[in-house]
Amino acid sequence: MSSDIPDHLELLLRLERRAGVSLERQLLEKLRGAILQGTMQAGWRLPSTRTLASALGISRNIVVAVYDELSVEGYLILRHGSGAYVNDDFSLPAQVAPPALARMPRWLPPAPSPLLNPVDLEPDMIVFQPGASLISLLPLSVWRSTWQRVTTELPPSFYHRAAGDPELRCALAIYLSRSRGIRCTADDLILTASARHALQLLAEVTQVRDKAVGFEEPGYRQARDTLLAEGAHILPLPIDDDGLRIDALPTGIHAPPLVYVTPSHQYPLGMRLAITRRMDLLAWAQAHDSLVIEDDYDSEIRFDAAPLPALAAIDAHRSVAYIGTFSKTLTPALRLGYILAPRVLLERIEQRLLQTGSQISWPMQRALYTLLIEGHLERHIRRMRRHYAEKRALLSQILAPIAHLARLRGLEAGLHAYLELRADLNARALATTTWKRKVMVVPVDFFYYGVPDRQGLILGYGGLDHNALIAGATLLREAIEQQAQGR
Repeated sequence: MSSDIPDHLELLLRLERRAGVSLERQLLEKLRGAILQGTMQAGWRLPSTRTLASALGISRNIVVAVYDELSVEGYLILRHGSGAYVNDDFSLPAQVAPPALARMPRWLPPAPSPLLNPVDLEPDMIVFQPGASLISLLPLSVWRSTWQRVTTELPPSFYHRAAGDPELRCALAIYLSRSRGIRCTADDLILTASARHALQLLAEVTQVRDKAVGFEEPGYRQARDTLLAEGAHILPLPIDDDGLRIDALPTGIHAPPLVYVTPSHQYPLGMRLAITRRMDLLAWAQAHDSLVIEDDYDSEIRFDAAPLPALAAIDAHRSVAYIGTFSKTLTPALRLGYILAPRVLLERIEQRLLQTGSQISWPMQRALYTLLIEGHLERHIRRMRRHYAEKRALLSQILAPIAHLARLRGLEAGLHAYLELRADLNARALATTTWKRKVMVVPVDFFYYGVPDRQGLILGYGGLDHNALIAGATLLREAIEQQAQGR
């Protein structure tokens, strides 16, 4: 290595004068790191202290002090009249493959049940994936113009509020008032990465570990797994045609402090929580000082029936934490959701976000703000309703001939339907049969915490194009007919 500084090393050693760390400390750590990473190998000669000081625009005394420290630590050899060299005896540790574990270490708990990831499926598989939607319905021109607007300003040079961009939260409050009848302000909202992130935050700040959480049975498995990961005890609550049975909620000292519900489109069966039960649930929560977590995951995608008011819209006693997301209306790839909750709870959540640093990126927040204030999101939702209504009608038409064997339910809203099978049919066997023919359907027992009391399949049709939907639904109908005939 010559006394001149190679370009890559000069770039590596560039110092930041406003970093809040002394120049001497920065240079020390950068040189040490270059040696440890092998950028400067054993025997290499470093630039002279005068040359390096001149190149970096710093005092020679700083370089001398750094070389001396690295010599003491054993990284460098200082030779009088010759210069500084990386120690010949210094070598990086050999890369040895770690031995296989004979058993799981005690600090690692048993792995949770694996979840099916559609990304891992064969590309020609027809996947009736619940919750999947099509971002392609959003015009590319709108997407481009949105980001052009975002890039007309530089991002802030400071950390924004953990709760999220104030202008976005204000626009979101207006949107919720218009779309769900929820009267709120920006201060009632916190932005999250997803609905599951919101639920995790709620579980953390309410300290659910070793506490009972009421949960619909069957219910949204990923939400249940999130609560279990936080140490909650799941209390399964039965469902009927009017949704959660409020009379099954424990009372008195046995009442759970939290209850998780999906009242607008029960996940996965699809019914709505009747208005009388909504009022009864709120009354129960007030009487027992409990918090209701309302996951309104796809309320915007509604077809025939008029929307019932969200629990948060009729909650007079601040007993509801409302979770929303843009995963269905846009795409889960954006990682955008929100919580609307009593402010005493939001204060704890914002503090938690500050501790973890898990806020949403500024450009993504500004993009969503643009989609909201320019009306693009609501126009996109209207397009989605028309598009998904066509798919729903197509699915119903294809399965209509086997209505005596399997009945579609939960079609009033959302991106999936529940196909209720006749009692003598076997959902798991059907899923196996269709899988072999490259069609994936999900048995309803996947969503149970306890013993299933239904036979059925969950059919997510939102992410399929029309041709795939026709092919998949036709094959499923044939499989059901064959099973019913004993073949």
